[in-house]
Amino acid sequence: MRKLIAAFLLTGTAVAGPAIAADMPYYPPVIEIPDVDYGVSGSFYLRGSAAGNAMWAKEVFHPTATPRNYAITEYGYGYSVGAGVGYETGTGLRVDATVDYLSNEKMGANITGGAPLANGLHTLSLRSTVVLANAYYDFGFGDMGYGAAGGAFGYVGAGAGLAFNDVITDGPGLADTHGTNTSLAAAGMAGVGYDFGHIVADVGYRGLYIDSIANNTAAQPYSVAGAWVHEVRGTLRYRFN
Repeated sequence: MRKLIAAFLLTGTAVAGPAIAADMPYYPPVIEIPDVDYGVSGSFYLRGSAAGNAMWAKEVFHPTATPRNYAITEYGYGYSVGAGVGYETGTGLRVDATVDYLSNEKMGANITGGAPLANGLHTLSLRSTVVLANAYYDFGFGDMGYGAAGGAFGYVGAGAGLAFNDVITDGPGLADTHGTNTSLAAAGMAGVGYDFGHIVADVGYRGLYIDSIANNTAAQPYSVAGAWVHEVRGTLRYRFN
């Protein structure tokens, strides 16, 4: 009898098992697909800058005077504003082209015994359009890294181009006339900034080197070689990405 009951139960289980399994829902296995890492992509940007400046050079050269070289004793002070367009690679490297309008007043030399020049302080008024091609490297601080919307960062850069100068002097003696010249120019930059995403702000130093500032049309022509314009400069960039 016991054997009969056991056989009956086994037969029932064999018949009911597949039916119960058929009634249960089927859930396919979940396959985890990792996110695709596209990296940091490059982007174009527009930029605008404004700066205060101080200009200095070693001496001024007067070819018609005796002696011909006079030490510059007074700094000139002024400002610059500019704009540009550039491209950042997403790796920290970026390049741009900039155009700046630069104004500086009162860099001066004290003339004594420089006939036919009148004795006294002669000061320079400079207006210059500076066109530069620049390259920079942006770097993050510590473990923060750097990228789009990358927070605080530092940068270094360099540029080269041309300066289109318009100059006139003020001082004792005959009134000067405006003169113009074109000169090679170069710059070195360093600073800090903050990346907000589409907007990037930075403040830093730019040392602008103007190879020659000259007025060859004046009654007493003159030139200044190796002028340095030291700037504290703020910049905003807008990314297109």
